[in-house]
Formats: sequence, C-alpha cells, structure tokens
Amino acid sequence: MTTPPVRLTKYAKRAGCAAKHPPGFLLPLLGLLPRVTDPNVLVGSATADDAAVYRLSDDLALVLTTDFFTPIVDDPRDFGRVAAANALSDVYAMGGRPLTALSIVGFPDSLPAAVLGDVLAGAAEAAAEAGCAIAGGHTIKSEEPIFGLAVVGTVHPEKVLTNAGARPGDVLLLTKPLGLGLVTTAAKNDLDARGAIGEAVRVMVALNRGAAEALAQFDVHALTDVTGFGLLGHLRNVTAASGVTAEVWADAVPVIEAAREYAAASIVPGGTRANLRFLNDWVDWDADVTPEQQLLLCDAQTSGGLLAAVPAAQAQDAVAALTSAGTLAAAVVGRVTDPGTGRIRVVPGTGPVTA
Repeated sequence: MTTPPVRLTKYAKRAGCAAKHPPGFLLPLLGLLPRVTDPNVLVGSATADDAAVYRLSDDLALVLTTDFFTPIVDDPRDFGRVAAANALSDVYAMGGRPLTALSIVGFPDSLPAAVLGDVLAGAAEAAAEAGCAIAGGHTIKSEEPIFGLAVVGTVHPEKVLTNAGARPGDVLLLTKPLGLGLVTTAAKNDLDARGAIGEAVRVMVALNRGAAEALAQFDVHALTDVTGFGLLGHLRNVTAASGVTAEVWADAVPVIEAAREYAAASIVPGGTRANLRFLNDWVDWDADVTPEQQLLLCDAQTSGGLLAAVPAAQAQDAVAALTSAGTLAAAVVGRVTDPGTGRIRVVPGTGPVTA
C-alpha cells in the first residue's frame, strides 16, 4: 500500500504521551473511585500502576491495559509501531507476556484511508515482534488521528511485578534514554536542528521485551515503565506506593544529547511543564541541578524504558544482563533511601562509585 506523503503531527495539537492528562489532574480522580473488593483483582488503580492484573486460577492471571494517543511522529507506519510498543510495554512492566490486543482508532475524514492502513501495518509489525496477535478493534471518526491498543497478557499470580515493592537499599535501573518528548516536540515544530528525530524513533519503537526478560533473572522489587509522567513522575508513583523515599543522580541518567539543547532553548512540550509543576511538590532539587536537567527528568516520554528497583548487590550483574540483552541503556540512576511518604531528592553527579 502506497501512502501519499503526510505529516501526521500537523494533525495533532499534542503529541504522544504528552497528550495525557498530567498527574496533578488524574491522581486525585483515581482517589475518588470506589474501592475494588473482588479478591481476584491483584492490581487495580489504587497505586497508579501500569496495568490491571486479574487472577483466573492459582497459576494464571491476566494483565489488562490500554494506551492510545495522537501522532508522536510524522510517518504513519512509525506511528503505528511506536503506539503498539508503548501499549505492549505496560504488560512487560507487570512481569507479564503480551498475548493478544485490539486496536483503538480515531481517524479524520481529511486523511486518506491508506494512511490508516499504514498505521495498522506498523502496529502489526511491532505486535508480531512481541508474539502478540492483534485480533480486531474499533474505529471512530475524530478530528485528530488517534491510535493505540488494548492489550491482554498473562502472568503467574506469584510473579506479578508492581510499582509498590521498592525497599530501602535498592538501586534504580533505567533501560532507555530520556528526552523523547523534547525531541519530538522540536521535530513537530520544525526546530529539530540536530536531526534527532531518527534516534528518537529508534528508541520508541524498541520493545521492552528484552529488558523485561533480562530483569526476570533478578530480585526485582518494583517495576514500572517511563511514559507520560516522565522519569520522576513514574518514580513518584513507585515511592508513594512503596512507602519509601528515593534519590536520583541527575548526571547518571541517560539522555538523548539533542534534548539537552532543546531544553535549554525552551522547546518543551506542555506535558513536560505540567509534570514539573506537579513534581515540585514531591521533589527536593539540589541547588546545583540545572533547570534543563529538571525538565529532562520530568520530560513526558512515549514508549520509554523500564525503571526497576533491585537490590544493590545485584546492580552490576543486572546492568551486564541488560547490556547483553541489547537494551538501549542500562544505567544505575539512583537509589531507594529510607521509609517515607514518597519524596524524591535529586542531586548532581553520578552517585556512589560502589553503586
């Protein structure tokens, strides 16, 4: 199928996971939901985790998630691949394996059907790489293109990984670089002077499958993926759910280099700024952490990496395993420090040499 040239991001007011409502809007609403009493719901919305988990039997549970958004890149096939990889990541973040999915589509009359065909083809490629069958879906007409997946996966009930188990003494591992929101915003606005969008697409289409399989060899106490709330937003969910505090080493965090330049130039998505406003109530910033670093650590990611809390004694072996698995980054970016209410301290540097 040949698609006429089109820049999908020009049809969207907001791009990718930066289109999500920010945590300051969403989290209070979750607190108003009725308490789930079904004992088979092993993970619900209470801890703002990546997916729900429902136990079917003593040795089988379903992982249930949905994720969809407006175009983050211009090429329709790449958009489909990124959106699918992003949705599949929620299953990996629970320790599960994707099984099947349904497409979620909003599509304007102003675009030819061939564009949607390429979006669906890209999604099918990503799903096939994950061993996941896209079995159907639903479409509506909308002014902006929207695409994503509702994914069902499986996991053993005793092997579910949540965001609620981090322990003091754990280190924090990250498996993809940050800066995706900044780079894609620059590209959308014809300001990507460094031509970094190609690197950003390579990061976003990469599945978190290999990282999840590598981490399964270790005693992972908490796991999440880094998407629209940014690194610190998703870490805040981990620390709050786990009842701990954490420290992040700003210079240890892997970043797409062009994103530093775009942060300094204030080429910043609205979702990233909203994350920073919310996180200022949770984060203690060292005076030497620059405004650009603050934006990068709060940058709204799309199809970002996994963030894992593992025992410090296993950190180096876990980094080696992640590297062998071909992950795009395998960095120790901080540590869980003490019991607490979820606060995070960000300091300059790369952390203790022994980390």
